[in-house]
Amino acid sequence: MRWRFMGMVMVITALVLIVQTVPLAQYLRTVELDRLVTGLERDAFVLAGRAEEALESLDAAELAAVSDAALEYRAAGGGRVVIVDTNGIAQVTSDDDQSAVGGDYSSRPEIEQALSGTISSGSRFSTTLGEELVYVAVPVLSGQDIIGAVRLTYSEAVVDEEVGERLQVIEIVALLTLIMAGIAGIVFSGTVTRRLSVLTATTERLAAGDLSARAEPKAGAPELVRLARSFNRMADRLSGLIDEQRAFAADASHQLRTPLTALRLKLERARDLIESDPPGAAARLAAAELEADRLVTIVEGLLALGRAGASVSPVVTVDLGAIARERVEQWEPLAAEGGVDLTIAGPTSVSVLAVPTGVDQMIDNIIDNALAVSREGDQIRVIISAGDRPTLAVLDDGPGMSDDELARAFDRFWRGGTTTPGTGLGLAIVAELARASGAEVKLARREPHGLAATLTFDPA
Repeated sequence: MRWRFMGMVMVITALVLIVQTVPLAQYLRTVELDRLVTGLERDAFVLAGRAEEALESLDAAELAAVSDAALEYRAAGGGRVVIVDTNGIAQVTSDDDQSAVGGDYSSRPEIEQALSGTISSGSRFSTTLGEELVYVAVPVLSGQDIIGAVRLTYSEAVVDEEVGERLQVIEIVALLTLIMAGIAGIVFSGTVTRRLSVLTATTERLAAGDLSARAEPKAGAPELVRLARSFNRMADRLSGLIDEQRAFAADASHQLRTPLTALRLKLERARDLIESDPPGAAARLAAAELEADRLVTIVEGLLALGRAGASVSPVVTVDLGAIARERVEQWEPLAAEGGVDLTIAGPTSVSVLAVPTGVDQMIDNIIDNALAVSREGDQIRVIISAGDRPTLAVLDDGPGMSDDELARAFDRFWRGGTTTPGTGLGLAIVAELARASGAEVKLARREPHGLAATLTFDPA
């Protein structure tokens, strides 16, 4: 990964440099060409001023002096000089052999334009020299009269060479930038891969069974910090689930052992009494059936608790008021049989967040527990309250609980000192469903006796 990351950084940097360098090279060439043309125009006007008297008189001595100046200008690195008269006939050139003197330049577009009184500049291909030329042609004036023209030409290859020299410096800087980008890529990728290597090692420790393995979420890039925190949340959740499953298995094995042992003893006793005491054997079989029913009840409770504890369903919006009224209607006939008055009060519609079917199961378990401890003539009131966090409270007139009993009420299989039948799993299921729903469940004593079970939900 380190080398791939470094290569990616260098490729991106190279592309950026290319995108910047190509327009820069064009700009430098334009600037250099403009600078050359401006210099040629200036030099052309200087030579035109010196050639004015010589072109007026066409005196050989004066033309020779101008020719010497043209040769000096060419030797000093200037352009090729051609000075023509009004007819476009060359009177002075900067060629050493003076072979072009007397030649007709009137057909040259730039000479023709200069003789018309207009400054001409640009570039064109010279068939005579076989190369691209940069030229400037200016008129030679005597008062208002045009008595000739001066043309300076320069090889465009010189401009390219000048631009190339400047680009070499830029290329060196670009190369150094590319190297520095590669070094930065190695350093940065090393930091990333080192953090990923540590996280990988931590993951392998967790996979090997070390549930205490945790990532360090305080160092590194923000993305790696978020990844480490997510890993730690996953590890905490996994550790919690494993601990819950271990506790669940231990509690289940403990609770199932007793009814299974009792069932086996009753069946063995019934077998021994089949021949000698058939009525006694039948009584033992009836007791075994009751023990089997108790065993089925415990298994069903364990399955419900397991589903609640392993719930990973997302919370949804449910109507607490509507669900509570529907559950109270379902329980009213059973309450009436025991002489218990079951009522509900509060808003008819309150939207809360909970796992699917979670509210139904929590209300059922709480009302079931309340009915189990209620006597004839008691009341069970279900009260719904809306607010910042909606609540549902179930108030009963039972014997209530002590502080120690309240502290253990949500433990699995704990049934306190009650003699009513049950598995001790109802409130444990309520606690698991409340946790999965993001809700809170609390038990509190009522005066002079009774218990208040309160569920507090997040509003939808």
